[in-house]
Amino acid sequence: MIIREKAYPRAGLIGNPSDGYYGKTIAFAFTNFSAEIVLYESPELEIIPNTRDHSVFRSIAGLAEDVELFGYYGGIRLLKAAIRRFYAYCRERDYNLHRRNFTIRYRTDIPHLVGLGGSSAIITACLRALMRFYEIRIPQPEQANLILAVEAEELGIAAGLQDRVAQVYEGLMYMDFDRAHMDAQGYGRYERLDAGLLPNLYIAYRMDLSEGSEIFHSNMRDRFERGDAEVLEAVRFWIGLTETVRELLETGRGNAIGPQLDANFDRRAAIYRISEGNRRMIEAARGAGASAKFTGSGGAVIGCYEDKAVFNALRRALEPMNIRIIKPIPAPAAEEDDT
Repeated sequence: MIIREKAYPRAGLIGNPSDGYYGKTIAFAFTNFSAEIVLYESPELEIIPNTRDHSVFRSIAGLAEDVELFGYYGGIRLLKAAIRRFYAYCRERDYNLHRRNFTIRYRTDIPHLVGLGGSSAIITACLRALMRFYEIRIPQPEQANLILAVEAEELGIAAGLQDRVAQVYEGLMYMDFDRAHMDAQGYGRYERLDAGLLPNLYIAYRMDLSEGSEIFHSNMRDRFERGDAEVLEAVRFWIGLTETVRELLETGRGNAIGPQLDANFDRRAAIYRISEGNRRMIEAARGAGASAKFTGSGGAVIGCYEDKAVFNALRRALEPMNIRIIKPIPAPAAEEDDT
C-alpha cells in the first residue's frame, strides 16, 4: 500500500503574531501550493532526500546559492524530528505500534522562507501519513500541539500554534489562545468560520530570500517574558482586531476588514524593525489601492482588494519587484476526528 498525504500553506489573516502570546488569531489554509508525503512499507526504515537535501553542487557559487534559497538544512531534519516525536507520543500513551518498516519521501512547492508555513506543512503531511500507516488516531488539537513540539522542542524553531491549527483543521479558523484555557486543556479554543465570508484576497510573496521567523519571534519572546509594556499592549491590540474582523465576517461585511489588516501590520512595525524589502512590498501593495499585512513572519503579505482593476494594479506594482501575486484558494475543512 502506498500512502499519500498532503498539507497546505497557511495565511494569518489577522492577529498574528499574538498566537504565541495568549492572543487570538484568524488564519486559513489554501490550496495553491502543497507539501506531499509518500510512504510505503519496506524492509528497512528509509528517508529519501528531496532535491533541497542534496550535497553535490556545480560550484562554490552553486553551494552559496543553494544555502541562500534553502538554508543549511533541508526537509530531512523535519521528517526525522516528526517521526521521532510521533514515536515518543505513542510510547507515552502505550500505543502498540506494529513492527513493519517504511520508506518515506516528501515533495513541496510551497515558497520557502516567506512566512507561509512551509516547514509545518511538511510535518503535518508526515504526521497524517504516520497515523495512517500505524492506524493511530490523534485528536486534532493534539496534532497541532505535536507538530509545534516537533519544531519548537525537537528543532529549536521559534513558532506558535496558529500555523499548525490552520493546517490540521484546514478551512478558515478562529483561534483563542486564552492563558487559562491553555493551562487547563493544553490547547486553545478553536472554532471554524465560513470561508465563503472572506472578501477578495490576494497573497504576494518575495521570490528572493526573506528572513526566517526566528529573527522576529526571538525578540518578541524575550520582550514578552520581561513584561515589556509595549509588547503586551500590542498583543491586546491584535486581540481586539481579531474580534472586530470576526464580527465583520460573520455579519456579511468582509469587504470592510481592510483597515484592520493595515492596523495589524502598522502596530507590528511600531514595535520591531521591518526589513527594507518587506516594507517596500507593503508600501507598494497599499499604493496600488489594497490593504496589506504579513501572512506570517515576513516575506509574504496578504490583503483585500476591491475589484479586478485593483488586482491588476497590484500585479503592475509588485511583479517588477520580483514579487509574485496569487489569489488564494481556501482549503476545504479537514475531516473532523471522532475522538
